Amino acid sequence: MAYLLNIETATKNCSVSLAKDGKTVALKELNDGGYSHAEKLHEFIKTVLVDTNISISDLDAIAVSKGPGSYTGLRIGVSAAKGLCFALNVPLISVNTMQSLAQSVTFKNSYVIPLLDARRMEVYSAVYKNNNSIRNVQAEIIDETSFNEYLDKNTVYFLGDGAQKCKALITHKNAIFIDGKFPSANEMSILSYQKYKKNDIEDVAYFEPFYLKDFVVTTAKKLI
Repeated sequence: MAYLLNIETATKNCSVSLAKDGKTVALKELNDGGYSHAEKLHEFIKTVLVDTNISISDLDAIAVSKGPGSYTGLRIGVSAAKGLCFALNVPLISVNTMQSLAQSVTFKNSYVIPLLDARRMEVYSAVYKNNNSIRNVQAEIIDETSFNEYLDKNTVYFLGDGAQKCKALITHKNAIFIDGKFPSANEMSILSYQKYKKNDIEDVAYFEPFYLKDFVVTTAKKLI
């Protein structure tokens, strides 16, 4: 029996879950349109422990969403996770943010593309099918032909806070947009437990989030 604490702060959704053997037994999250992580994260951690009558010393590992996502949000989550790991002497597990977002829906034999808002018409995206990764995470600028290689083959479900701004451009008949989905610690539960069983852990001292920094190169203006 293993108790894992899952922390998700990559987007505006501040989310914490406590899982027992990969199943969420308590979840506390808030998505109020702003970044309330610094104020709410430790309160949420305390809440899920109190609600389940589990002592912090009973935790077997700490899992954190590793990105991509908000620079500040990721720093807050990773810092909290590292602090707990050091204090409790338990392993640190990282979970791909896009994978946990894709895990929130199940559509057999269809493509699922999680999209996280970057800036302007840029998004972070990945491609999954039957919960398996088809294409790794990358940053890209969305246009009318984006993801046509998947849309021409089958139904594609788009979700995440980057999906909303893509609706006007991606009008393919096979495109379906799902509203109201954010990365959540609830979906982290099974993913972190799978890594825990394989001892797939991070070096607490040296682990850094996956920021997927800006990929667009801008040309400096000439001084006159």
